[in-house]
Amino acid sequence: MIEINLEKELHGANGAMELNVSLTIEEGEFLAIAGKSGSGKTTLLRIIAGLEEAKGIIRVGEEFWLNGKKAVAPQKRGVGFVFQDFALFDNMSVEQNLLFANSDKALAKYLLEITELSSLAKRLPSSLSGGQKQRVSLCRAMMKRPKLLLMDEPLSALDPSMRTKLQNEILQLHKEFNTTTIMISHDPSEIYKLANRVVYIEDGKLLKSGSPKDILLKSTGSQKLSFEGELIDIIKADILSIAVVAIGQQLVELALSKSELHGLQIGDRVTVSTKAFAPTLS
Repeated sequence: MIEINLEKELHGANGAMELNVSLTIEEGEFLAIAGKSGSGKTTLLRIIAGLEEAKGIIRVGEEFWLNGKKAVAPQKRGVGFVFQDFALFDNMSVEQNLLFANSDKALAKYLLEITELSSLAKRLPSSLSGGQKQRVSLCRAMMKRPKLLLMDEPLSALDPSMRTKLQNEILQLHKEFNTTTIMISHDPSEIYKLANRVVYIEDGKLLKSGSPKDILLKSTGSQKLSFEGELIDIIKADILSIAVVAIGQQLVELALSKSELHGLQIGDRVTVSTKAFAPTLS
């Protein structure tokens, strides 16, 4: 079990903010951290990894990684960290990047096979796609068989099909290595698919904790389904106009009357909702 009780003063876009989080994580759990940008999610992960200082307690089993201000060095924590920016060594091949973390060639070979990277083992990172680089980064993080795997929006820059593929690989590695995993994500579908539990952080405070179903699903039965997006174009016609809304990586066209479009401007954040097959925009 991992016990976390942390305090740290942060300086965000809205001024000073106190990160104050108490959290218990079971061994082998897949925990997702959600919340708005600037809420303290990445700082929390960096403190757990030992990359930032804080006051409080981090206890992993019977071992204290942080006790008051006394902290164990990052390299002694048994943590694997997967960043958004891959952080690979450009002058090393894929295989060498893995072996730099741990000289276990059999494990490196196995991880490359799981992630379908065996044929790229001798290639340099500069010759790989974004999805391939992120898979190498994930493999490298697993090379030390970490007690704890930390991931900071690892799939945010990838296209939907590659995200789905890597989600499956992350889940497979999590289960196979029996690793405790903490992941930051803004993607509700990703959280729902991967995590056993999700915590929501706002302004440095833990507001909600529960299963993805309890935290993420806001509609049941005949209630409306809703999606947030950006109104990026209005194509005007005589009776009905077409509103073009960007929702994630998809564009949605809605036929709306002049009264329904009244007061809306291109660039507005909007909610697309539907009930009984009648879409509305607000």
